[in-house]
Amino acid sequence: MKLLGTREVYGDTLAELGGINIDIVVLDADLSSSTRTGVFAKKFPDRFFNMGVSEADMMGTAAGLASAGKIPFASTFAIFASGRAWEQIRQSIAYPRLNVKIVATHGGITVGEDGASHQSVEDIAIMRVIPNMTVIVPCDGIETRGVIQDIVKYNGPVYVRVARAKFPVIMPDDYKFEIGKGVVLRDGKDAAVIANGLMVSHALDAAGILEKEGLSVMVINMSTIKPLDRDLISKAGRITGAVVTAEEHSVIGGLGEAVAAVLAEECPVPMKRVGIQDRFGQSGLAEELLLHYGLMPSDIAEAVRAVISKKQGSKAKAGKCRE
Repeated sequence: MKLLGTREVYGDTLAELGGINIDIVVLDADLSSSTRTGVFAKKFPDRFFNMGVSEADMMGTAAGLASAGKIPFASTFAIFASGRAWEQIRQSIAYPRLNVKIVATHGGITVGEDGASHQSVEDIAIMRVIPNMTVIVPCDGIETRGVIQDIVKYNGPVYVRVARAKFPVIMPDDYKFEIGKGVVLRDGKDAAVIANGLMVSHALDAAGILEKEGLSVMVINMSTIKPLDRDLISKAGRITGAVVTAEEHSVIGGLGEAVAAVLAEECPVPMKRVGIQDRFGQSGLAEELLLHYGLMPSDIAEAVRAVISKKQGSKAKAGKCRE
């Protein structure tokens, strides 16, 4: 299976767009070699600003550049973008709805050996709660390219989470990303798995495991967490009658809770959330951490078996949802 780094694709795509749109400017908090914004810096040094270890200042400066008509991309690790600079993002970027693109790298526990201090498992929750903020977690490098290309044209604040680890390539080369739209990657009738980021590939693997057991599992890539594709979520609930979510993030405040809210209001069906169970990360190899925290294909498959069993036990039926 081909692997591709989402942060590498971000850096290359940003540099390509910089040659097309002279209004694009890039800011980084002394991590350009890690976030890959250094690619843009080499091509367009007059439009790159290293703000040093000063994330709050970086967000305030990005807001100022946006108010002057520029399209700022501000990058640092997810834990710093979402945590250290949250107030500046809320007050200076989201409240006036300025056109700032926050692309945070090193999201989730696959940061690996850097440990809990650098493994952001809360960033989606605290970005999602901010009014006016769009929140996106691409599933692979192909989708990352489409996301960056699309948000340049979108007028408003955006938070994009990419990763340190390389992800399996899932989407076709001609895939067209659209903000707010989920994508059905695999049809199924017994249950639906709704995932984003790395967990999309794990969901597809889980569906393959379950197919051997005679189970038909729908897999949905829900890369935009806000605005959420409510129609597709409700449709998945109606068709399958059982839903599992999978995310490399805390189960509190992330994709799972967002999907659960839609289902509770529109299409109540048995559901389980696969994610970080209210715990901090720890140092270790990425694959070891995914196994330790229950984020492997086998864990998703087990959750699917549980919701199908609950559906059958409660005689829950698809088709009882609001149209």
